[in-house]
Amino acid sequence: MSLRIEDYALIGDTQTAALVGHNGSLDWLCLPRIDSGACFAALLGDPDHGQWTLAPLGGARTTRRGYRDDTLVLETELVNDEGTVRIVDCMPIRHDHPRVLRVVEGVRGRVRMRSDVRVRFEYGHDRPWIRTDGERIRAIAGPHAVVLDGDVPHRADEHAVCSAEFTVGEGDRVGLRLAWTGPRQAEPEPVDIAGTVRATERWWRDWAGRCTYRGEYRDAVVRSLIALKALAYSPSGGIAAAATTSLPEQLGGVRNWDYRFCWIRDATFTLMALLEAGYEREARDWREWMLRAMAGAPGQMQIMYGVDGERRLTESELPWLPGYAGSRPVRIGNAASAQFQLDVYGELMDALHQARTHGIPPDPDAWQLQRTLLDFLESHWDDPDNGIWEMRGPRRHFTHSKVMAWAAVDRAVQGVERFGLGGPADRWKALRHDIFTQVCDQGFDTARNTFTQYYGGSGPDASLLLIPAVGFLPAGDPRMRGTVDAIERHLVQDGFVQRYTMNERTEELDGLPPGEGAFLPCTFWLADNYILQGRHDEGRHLFERLLALRNDVGLLSEEYDTGAQRLVGNVPQAFSHVALIDTALNLQSEDGPARRRGSQGPG
Repeated sequence: MSLRIEDYALIGDTQTAALVGHNGSLDWLCLPRIDSGACFAALLGDPDHGQWTLAPLGGARTTRRGYRDDTLVLETELVNDEGTVRIVDCMPIRHDHPRVLRVVEGVRGRVRMRSDVRVRFEYGHDRPWIRTDGERIRAIAGPHAVVLDGDVPHRADEHAVCSAEFTVGEGDRVGLRLAWTGPRQAEPEPVDIAGTVRATERWWRDWAGRCTYRGEYRDAVVRSLIALKALAYSPSGGIAAAATTSLPEQLGGVRNWDYRFCWIRDATFTLMALLEAGYEREARDWREWMLRAMAGAPGQMQIMYGVDGERRLTESELPWLPGYAGSRPVRIGNAASAQFQLDVYGELMDALHQARTHGIPPDPDAWQLQRTLLDFLESHWDDPDNGIWEMRGPRRHFTHSKVMAWAAVDRAVQGVERFGLGGPADRWKALRHDIFTQVCDQGFDTARNTFTQYYGGSGPDASLLLIPAVGFLPAGDPRMRGTVDAIERHLVQDGFVQRYTMNERTEELDGLPPGEGAFLPCTFWLADNYILQGRHDEGRHLFERLLALRNDVGLLSEEYDTGAQRLVGNVPQAFSHVALIDTALNLQSEDGPARRRGSQGPG
């Protein structure tokens, strides 16, 4: 039986990441990058799809102690009649080879332990050739090889399972290491495992110590910032949306997507969160990633890219994997990368505007890129698109998409008026006014007193909660109050917000059968609107309900199944953690960072 999604903790080296269950089982690891093929894929299958178990012989009760302070060094305690051991897991910040370090510490008694390592490359498909020299085991298949070594030797059987048994007494420490190496690359040298764990701990403490947020929710904010850093691909500055693929939005369902890529949509939210928390260097790296990824014809701009800026993210299915909790298909790549989504032009323009506003030194190419994008947008803002939720059905005139087109033009106007950059400000002002007028005329239902999901539609959409955040209208505007009321009536389920109405017409709209959990970022956005409308107690209450959904190590996935009372979707989800940071900042400041984003209205 699969562990619950909330039973997993994250470790990472700022280039890739792994998931460790509360029982000490390492069930997910992609090497050498976060979007590479997994060599441990039991998360989406069974142990023979790749797994590293480390546990007392005969079983044990587990108690996850959590991360050491503000770090990504994980501790898990396992207890049986023989005694207690502590497993310390981490991935050292990478300087050469990616490595996983596991240390077993004796706490009480003498405990017999067993380590079973099943390396299966390419998402559990490729069983490797095993070589051993008595001290090290090498698992090799195609371009991939891993080396397994440490304080006790492993032995391989005919099924390519590498095992070791050893006893740990009180005060003993046994260190184990798994390292990846590429073709013709020198094998990793042995390391002082305990010393490397301590160095990794210091690195994360130093990084977390740079956080400038000192509010009452500091622990939650720092843990979310650490999750974002762990999802970063440090060589490029890109930040992946999540560490996993195909964790379902509904248990047993088909909405299973690969999120190990960088979404332009996340850029503004992530950049703002990093800047507001004091991480200018990371924000600058993220901006530079965006500029490189965007280079080229504006009509070829994508909604997402690979962590190094790759454009071909071909979607395919892995039929040999049964999926998490039987949720199929398992997908890698993401076909939504080829969609036309109008809102990403606004997100990109807003992200670069926020970088200027916060004093990040200007890039000489950034404004030229923005002007080129505006030239394209002037001719295409009135086109239908696939929308923020990546609808796989027919394109429509989504209201949020038009609002973000307005935001793109607004940020261009501000570039001229606030920063003295060159451009036809009067023409852009006229365009901004035209978009604003159209949205208010065609995207607002006067009879129902709410903005609608798309022009001519009858229902709301949770993305409309972002209207005040981008400055299109203030949160207190009667139209926004009406929209919030409509979202409360139609999209709030058990206190949490659905993205849009799921019913028998859902497949016509997005090409998929209905069924998913409440979308956690949308619920944070509702809390933001409460706060910005002066409903602080309601906003705080909702925020604290969301905090209570985090697992025992402070992580959130994409969605929450209110019926099963379980986290669902890919984990950890950058969008959820960025939304958490934003709401904590809004609670700290009466105006909130969202109020500083736009011009407020058409003028």
